[in-house]
Amino acid sequence: MTHDDAPPLADLMPWSVAPPRLGRGWPAAPDAASLKARWDALVKAEGPDREALFQPTRSRTPRSAVGRLPGHTGGTERLARAPGPCPEPVRVLRAPFDEQWLLPDQRLIDAARPELWRVADERQVFVVEAGGGRAGDVSGPSLLATSLLPVLRTGRIRPLYRRPGAAEPNLAPGLLDLLAARLGRGVSAADVLAWTMAAARPAPAGCVVPLTGDAGTWERGVAVGRRMLWLMRRDGERPKLPGGRRPYVRAPLPSRPSSVRYDRDEEALLLDEGRVSPVPPEAWDFEADGVRVLEQWFAVRTEPAEPGTLAAIRPSVWPQAWTSELLELITVLALLAELRPQQAALTESGFADPITRAELGEAGVLPVPHAARRPASVLDAHEEGPEGQLVLI
Repeated sequence: MTHDDAPPLADLMPWSVAPPRLGRGWPAAPDAASLKARWDALVKAEGPDREALFQPTRSRTPRSAVGRLPGHTGGTERLARAPGPCPEPVRVLRAPFDEQWLLPDQRLIDAARPELWRVADERQVFVVEAGGGRAGDVSGPSLLATSLLPVLRTGRIRPLYRRPGAAEPNLAPGLLDLLAARLGRGVSAADVLAWTMAAARPAPAGCVVPLTGDAGTWERGVAVGRRMLWLMRRDGERPKLPGGRRPYVRAPLPSRPSSVRYDRDEEALLLDEGRVSPVPPEAWDFEADGVRVLEQWFAVRTEPAEPGTLAAIRPSVWPQAWTSELLELITVLALLAELRPQQAALTESGFADPITRAELGEAGVLPVPHAARRPASVLDAHEEGPEGQLVLI
């Protein structure tokens, strides 16, 4: 099946949301304690000092009146007048494979995309087109998947479900029935997502997802995709490399490492005089959006911030938690790289019994109804608007 025959991801998962736009970097950080310290510094400052620390934009200033983020307890009074207590930081995906923390307060975020927060729960999966998956670029994955709210600068975000509680799959109406009929078996939304993760391919206008009516091919693709989802979401049992290939700290990491490099002969990651090994070359070379994931992860935690800004409030020494996160990240990248041959094998000779765009059109799956591209009306909970007013959704 060629790219011209494969349906776009934008049609198979029709509802999408632009990525949240923070507008300022300091409400996010690799550790939660720094965020609470930044909030305290902001609250203690007054007048022009608070304004400068806040880093106002056209969308947000300390005098902005905005609603509370769905599901969270951030204040709705203007920051300049009544900041309130520090909102409890939440875990987010800040960059590809980089889980960080965020202050979930809409007063701090230029464009928080409340429609995403309304459907975020433990059963939700967010899919993001990764910049590294552009046509002709095979250095990174075409798609990222996460159970955390994505706060990235890459492509549009597609939730697997349109409502909380895994209700109403965000799939083209009729797609599950067509696949079940062609494959001769039940097909769930989670199966379609797994297949999509394994089979998606970059194309000039965005990702396309070749579909197959061959049960054996489908089963192999879904198995690969489930493994990818487990590694990317990192929920449940933690991933491990086989014994003898697991990365360990061989020489203690310095209190404030300033550089990272890779010794390919020794398969070692060197953080100044600190040493982690074995680190497979596939993990070091793993890229997303054209950037080495491990290098970017390290840079975020070590690059100096402008003195006097809230972003400059950060750990004075390298936290032990970051070392644990680094070891797990190396493991995840190495195991994902091992799946690439299986992904390639799916399409080496083209998909058996392809389901084309024309067939999807004849079955009434395409074109997608306009309503499927809009968010569902979520009325499960009241939301507090600016200055404590009730929000009607």
